[in-house]
Amino acid sequence: MNPIINASPEFRIEAVPLAGIAERFGTPCYVYSRSALVAAYSGYRDALAGRNARICYAVKANSNLSILKLFAQLGAGFDIVSGGELERVLAAGGDPGKVVFSGVGKSRAEMRAALQHNIYCFNVESASELELLDKVAGETGKQAAIAMRVNPDVDPKTHPYISTGLKSAKFGVPFDQAAALYRRAQALPHLRIRGIACHIGSQLLDPQPAADAAGKLLELIDTLAASGITFEHIDLGGGMGIRYRDENVLAVADYLAPMLQRLSGRQEMLLVEPGRSLVGNAGLLLTRVEVLKHGEQKNFAVVDAAMNDLARPALYDAWHDIIKVGAGGTAPGKPLRYEIVGPICESGDFLGHDRELALAEGDLLAILSAGAYGMAMSSNYNTRPRVAEVMVDGSEARLIRKRETVEELLANELPLL
Repeated sequence: MNPIINASPEFRIEAVPLAGIAERFGTPCYVYSRSALVAAYSGYRDALAGRNARICYAVKANSNLSILKLFAQLGAGFDIVSGGELERVLAAGGDPGKVVFSGVGKSRAEMRAALQHNIYCFNVESASELELLDKVAGETGKQAAIAMRVNPDVDPKTHPYISTGLKSAKFGVPFDQAAALYRRAQALPHLRIRGIACHIGSQLLDPQPAADAAGKLLELIDTLAASGITFEHIDLGGGMGIRYRDENVLAVADYLAPMLQRLSGRQEMLLVEPGRSLVGNAGLLLTRVEVLKHGEQKNFAVVDAAMNDLARPALYDAWHDIIKVGAGGTAPGKPLRYEIVGPICESGDFLGHDRELALAEGDLLAILSAGAYGMAMSSNYNTRPRVAEVMVDGSEARLIRKRETVEELLANELPLL
């Protein structure tokens, strides 16, 4: 059972029944546990205690303002990949002086905004970006603090779509070109070398690839130091995985231990950029069964959530546990194997394959481990308004994002006459 769910005497997050949340806020809706978010952050803070280190939450995993505000209050910095994410961090009260700006395609406007807000560092991902950032910084009368995101070509042993540190990835600069790019950065007048960075992938369960990447970076750091290029920080990215089904997931301290061993005795500040491991198991998606269809080959449970609400199953064939948390208006049938699907007009619109459940129309289901890359990746496909988000704190459930309306979706469109 997912750790944020308490099944006795009824299914609850913290002290709040899920059936009551569905009744009050409607379905589909995302629900998060504040205590689970705090506990996940504390795992990193405790593992890094006594070290010169900073936790920069990866905003892309879940960018709700209430979640960003909570992490800011806990002392987090932020890893962003767009100007919009910077605006979210600022709106949530985050400190721009703790912001790292990653991403392969930063625009001039995004660079200017980040410079104006005096962010901590740009993670530069190409020679072209290096030259453009120097030019934009000069135009704005600023000096841009930079780190090169170096591609260490380490296999992260994860899904190919979320492997980011191999030679074939679009991310980062090739390892064998990094030294020359640092020397070029040293010569540019509007750049200041602050650090070095890498990020090898997401949903990482084996700590060894991250430790190997750290080792390769340290070799490069020592080579550059011999030529007078030194760093204030080493950014080793994020990517620690969570349990979706039956994965063997280490405690944060155990996952970080091999990496931290490689860094023993180093003076540079360590930056880590966790995302999924902070929010993934702190949230779920509530949905209700609309229609049951029984066929010769497959049985379908059509629910009111869909691939536009949670894209991961359709995008990655990702597994999310699905449990029944509330009864509908009729008695359930016997347990059957169901395809859990949405109402979107796509054959790929599924949330779970081959799930054994005793269902009736109207039953309430919880799709677990949906706190990361759930709402953040949602869309309005089929003109479906995005769902509500709710934060549970002890015995209170509070709305932290209103459900969209179709009228809001149409408001920005300008039909031709």
